Amino acid sequence: FAGYISQVLKNYTDHACDGEYVSLRCPHRTTISIQSSFYGRIVPSHQMCPSRYPHSYATLIKEDVACSVGTSLQKMLDECQDRRSCQFLVNSRLFGADPCPGTGKYLIVWYKCRPNEYKSKVACEDDKLRLSCKKSMVIAIYSAIFGRTQESSLECPYQNLGMPMIECQSATALQLMIKRCHGKRSCSIYASTYEFGDPCYPGIRKHLNVIYTC
Repeated sequence: FAGYISQVLKNYTDHACDGEYVSLRCPHRTTISIQSSFYGRIVPSHQMCPSRYPHSYATLIKEDVACSVGTSLQKMLDECQDRRSCQFLVNSRLFGADPCPGTGKYLIVWYKCRPNEYKSKVACEDDKLRLSCKKSMVIAIYSAIFGRTQESSLECPYQNLGMPMIECQSATALQLMIKRCHGKRSCSIYASTYEFGDPCYPGIRKHLNVIYTC
């Protein structure tokens, strides 16, 4: 159980240079959840993915180290999201127009492994959140957010019309939920600033959103 949970909670990173295969893989009963992605070049080739062009050609073309493609996240979601594993060859044609021809690029992907069967619960600020599992099963926390996100507006309506919609999240919510609920059959906690601190401006109504599995 502990080994499974450590793999589920872990943030994975993979990278591949142009012309190489990128391969993402998750443990049994979990699937890929893409967190972020970058394709381009922001460090010189002597630090990462050396240029594949002949040295004489490389000196003629100044390497672009401020090059990125805006479609890389969507491409990774299309290729890998919700799959157990995925693999493909990295090259600029995958991502549409090449923003820096002549510069060798690379792909970096950040992802997690999400349980195939998981539950999501939301509690608005100052309400109690209760999690429970059936007999002989225990709670495994996957993620926890306390604060304000764009998605929270439907379940916890935002009343203060005089303030802008600003996202704000507690940095310790996941650790606190793991400490309170991890490995237990049931647990409860108030979605309050007393428990989680206040990551937002005063007056902004917050919520607690927890994703877990049994």
